[in-house]
Amino acid sequence: MQLYISSMLKCKKKCFLSPLVRVEINLLLLAVTVLALVTRLYDIHFPRAVVFDEVYYGQFLSLYMKQVFFIDESGPPFGHMVLALGAYLGGFDGNFFWNRIGAEYTSNVPVWSFRVIPALAGSFCIPLAYLLVVELGYSHFSALGACVILLIENSLIVQSRFMLLESVLIFFLLLAVLSYLHFHKPSVTVMIFALISWWFWLMISGVSCACGIGVKYMGMFTYFLLLGLTAVHTWQLIGDRTLSYVIVVQVLVRFLALVVLPVIMYIGFFYVHLTLLYRSGPHDQMMSSAFQASLEGGLARITQGQPLDVAFGSQVTLRTMSSKPVPCWLHSHKVNYPIRYENGRGSSHQQQVTCYPFKDVNNWWIIKDPGRHSLVVSSPPRPVRHGDIIQLLHGMTSRYLNTHDVAAPMSPHSQEVSGYIDFNVSMPAQNLWRVDIVNRESDREIWKTILSEVQLVHVNTSAVLKLSGASLPEWGFKQLEVVGDKIYKGYQQSGMWNVEEHRYGRSQEQKERELELKSPTHSDIKRNLTFMAKFLELQWKMLTVKNEESEHKYCSSPLEWITMDTNIAYWLHPSSNAQIQLIGNIVNWTIANLALVVYCLMFLTYLLRRRRKVEDISQDSWEQLVLAGVVCFGGWAVNYLPFFLMEKTLFLYHYLPALTFKILQIPIVVEHLYIHVLKSPAQRKAFGGVILAVLCSVYVSYHNLSPLTYGQPALSSDELAALRWRESWDILLRKR
Repeated sequence: MQLYISSMLKCKKKCFLSPLVRVEINLLLLAVTVLALVTRLYDIHFPRAVVFDEVYYGQFLSLYMKQVFFIDESGPPFGHMVLALGAYLGGFDGNFFWNRIGAEYTSNVPVWSFRVIPALAGSFCIPLAYLLVVELGYSHFSALGACVILLIENSLIVQSRFMLLESVLIFFLLLAVLSYLHFHKPSVTVMIFALISWWFWLMISGVSCACGIGVKYMGMFTYFLLLGLTAVHTWQLIGDRTLSYVIVVQVLVRFLALVVLPVIMYIGFFYVHLTLLYRSGPHDQMMSSAFQASLEGGLARITQGQPLDVAFGSQVTLRTMSSKPVPCWLHSHKVNYPIRYENGRGSSHQQQVTCYPFKDVNNWWIIKDPGRHSLVVSSPPRPVRHGDIIQLLHGMTSRYLNTHDVAAPMSPHSQEVSGYIDFNVSMPAQNLWRVDIVNRESDREIWKTILSEVQLVHVNTSAVLKLSGASLPEWGFKQLEVVGDKIYKGYQQSGMWNVEEHRYGRSQEQKERELELKSPTHSDIKRNLTFMAKFLELQWKMLTVKNEESEHKYCSSPLEWITMDTNIAYWLHPSSNAQIQLIGNIVNWTIANLALVVYCLMFLTYLLRRRRKVEDISQDSWEQLVLAGVVCFGGWAVNYLPFFLMEKTLFLYHYLPALTFKILQIPIVVEHLYIHVLKSPAQRKAFGGVILAVLCSVYVSYHNLSPLTYGQPALSSDELAALRWRESWDILLRKR
């Protein structure tokens, strides 16, 4: 099955090279690679319309093309950059309105370029699977069997043919595992070449792990499995006394390649991401003021050159450091709290103070020295420092920021915050606040625009000015509630503020001051965050800020994935029955489940019998079976079981990495049964006939589902009705 081509190379000088170089071309591997390319690349420009999650990833592609900053809470940026590379090579200009699934692509959209990289990644998963099975010590025929099953697995084909990331993720996961196994395999080549090969495969494994995690955080599951396998192998090396003089090098090299290198590459993905996306965009408000000011346009245009030091008399807007529920600014307006709330509780009836999620002239406040009447910045300016006592005067209404022992409207356990009005009742003003700079480097640090993270502590009650997160009713215009929290502990972002817009006040009179507040700011100081500061902030936002999850008509639970009791309609033709469905080959899924059960039974049986000193198979065969189980069964388990713990909307495509490893288990179980369990020729012949029948069934199932995999030809109503073996089909047909 293999073609060998040999050529003689003559060396005139003494060298370490052998005079005979043999090039091996594996025709089986070549054939399955070509077939994989055909099944994945065939007519990938069809349909020329947005298919399912292309509407999601396409928005990021447009932002990349326009170099506009965005944040995707679902995963790191490397996967988006891979898709953006295809769009860039295709000449996409970013101009397309990604508003709905099924929207027709315009003439400026290079559909083939959008989809070719995922298709190539899905195609190369097939030869990687072949090499992986061989690397585990199984025959080329078993590897071919794995390739055939993966080759005509409908769900993997569908996911590979569109601008989606699962095929890219699976490619890097398989490459990482294959590279590590090749690294771990003893070499019989010349020492210098063995060392180069050893380094090469270990580095490829580390790079692939980083890329897998960079595509989707799901890649961490296989990465941790690989780290566990590496730890076991390293522990075995430590116990080998013949290697004592190089054991430190062995451990260090593994640590550098599989831990340090992936971390560096992961950070590197963000470096490229942030370098490319330097313009202000729709996701700016999720980030801090300092981050926004580092982007071209947007806040950077507004705040460029603002005074750095906050001084007495400064006019400022105060933005909460919290992004939950939304970023907002300390705000007040000429409306008072109701005398009584709906639940009968009373209020101070003073002016409302809220947090408003939009820029507005009523967000401006003046920082006043309690010991002076002046509302302008002196010359030279007197900076506000950590620990100073200040008053905050609302710029447009001239009301002082106040809190007192009156229950807040939505959070009765906290104090009401108001703009003080003297109603001539026994409710004196309590409007003194202490500046507490959280990220200070000294006890007398100056309050810095954008950079300083500040708590405002009420002098009379020690309450901290805080965003409660609750929304006020209609009388508060649905704005967010601000409270004084007396039991505030630690440094929560909801109680931290920073100065975003800042100018030095020059007008003492109210009318002149109002005009000044409505005019743009002007100054001459520019500041930028370091890359690491931006990286850490962006990473923190990705891990902590989540979109609200909602039910989707095609969402499913992990239990439904095992038996494929679900599917997803990726695309429906507006005028015919042509459609594309993410649905698996039912025969593949059934035999993969069966192989998983059989492997568990075999493993437990051998383990118990070996415990009783009964060795049914040799030590080498046992170790081979265990390693295959760690890779295939373990790969399935780590990519499947964690979804039971996730509180997010899940879809069938989340199961595809686990499915790939589960399918690889099939030929391993088959070969083991054929060699070690079935003893007589008659049993083996019968078993071979069963395998052939199963493979024929796999192809028949693939062929029947092909119209739903490729979207053509369109099925008739009778043909669709013949495929209704799942309840989801009934739902789909009723909708049509």
